[in-house]
Amino acid sequence: MKAFLILEDGTVFEGTHIGADREIVSEIVFNTSMTGYPEVLTDPSYAGQAVCMTYPLIGNYGVCREDLESSRIWPDGLIVRELSRMPSNFRCDVTIQEFLAENDVPGIAGIDTRALTKLLREKGTMNGMITADEHYQIEEILPKLKAYTTGRVVERVTCREKYTLAGTKNLADNGPLSGSSRFCREDYEAGVRERKPSMVRRLNGAGLQVALLDLGAKANIARSLAARGCDVTVYPAGTKAAEIIDGRPDGIMLSNGPGDPKECTEVIAEVRKLYDTDIPIFAICLGHQLMALATGADTHKMKYGHRGGNHPVKDLRTGRVYISSQNHGYVVDTDKLDPKVAVPAFVNVNDGTNEGLAYTGKNIFTVQFHPEACPGPQDSGELFDRFIDMMKEVRHA
Repeated sequence: MKAFLILEDGTVFEGTHIGADREIVSEIVFNTSMTGYPEVLTDPSYAGQAVCMTYPLIGNYGVCREDLESSRIWPDGLIVRELSRMPSNFRCDVTIQEFLAENDVPGIAGIDTRALTKLLREKGTMNGMITADEHYQIEEILPKLKAYTTGRVVERVTCREKYTLAGTKNLADNGPLSGSSRFCREDYEAGVRERKPSMVRRLNGAGLQVALLDLGAKANIARSLAARGCDVTVYPAGTKAAEIIDGRPDGIMLSNGPGDPKECTEVIAEVRKLYDTDIPIFAICLGHQLMALATGADTHKMKYGHRGGNHPVKDLRTGRVYISSQNHGYVVDTDKLDPKVAVPAFVNVNDGTNEGLAYTGKNIFTVQFHPEACPGPQDSGELFDRFIDMMKEVRHA
């Protein structure tokens, strides 16, 4: 069946329909990862967007459910050059086509994804429609595309109620240092068998209590903390700061998530109250942006964002460069940053944009990239250890 990708500038790409039999309007973004499409598809940060994978062949190892970052697909649609319909991998549970269909997510294959990516880089991120209607009326579609916004998507992706993930107690329980043992938030909530955490370095967080504010958290954030021995309590995004503080956590983690950070007005107000405590805080991606907004800084939308697993980031404290996994379309404006409140801690080597902040006189640091990776390199996973060291120092002070 034919399918069409129609962009708000009037450009039309013709390809083949994949996934669910319905049309969608969404923000069209691209991801440069060569692998990791199951994790990309189940990353809540993509809610309200349709993802174009720049790598030309997607689906060749199918979908392994243990690799998922949540229990469902969050992007509105998937755009690929070539879809592998016969995956070859002993861990494969379903094909990507079957996975899209069971999650009621449509897509389009067979288009020139290189041309689409170049267009988005030149003109900036655009809204678009994926449709199988060969009789579409473009003059009726374009106003719909221009009017589309992702809206308040954090409310849609956050967990419904608080839950707890116990930390690993024994190094023998860690399992192999690979992606074959995974834990999904929804599995835990449903009482399904808990899977062993993976990629453990050391149990340096044993006994520490961490509060994780779920703004659209990937499962690997809680897993990375639990794998280091921390007991993690996950809170819905709408939780009041007072409830988190009353839990007496040793540290607070603000997670990744989707959408425009300035839409999260109620969350920003509660993050400010968390900032005013002496509790150590580590924030990732959207959490990083919300902490900046809560303390008087500003954010703005990037032309086409950073999405992929190969972005170089420099740690200004150590001079070390990490190759990082990223997924964001907004960035903190360092020109409006008060050095009495926070200073840049990480910078993107490619374009010089801010990738993290260190808060002056506070046990708080934030990053724009994903140290939990999955998919992506594990270079910056040690930032979880830095957070743990900060919590232990405050506890023993």
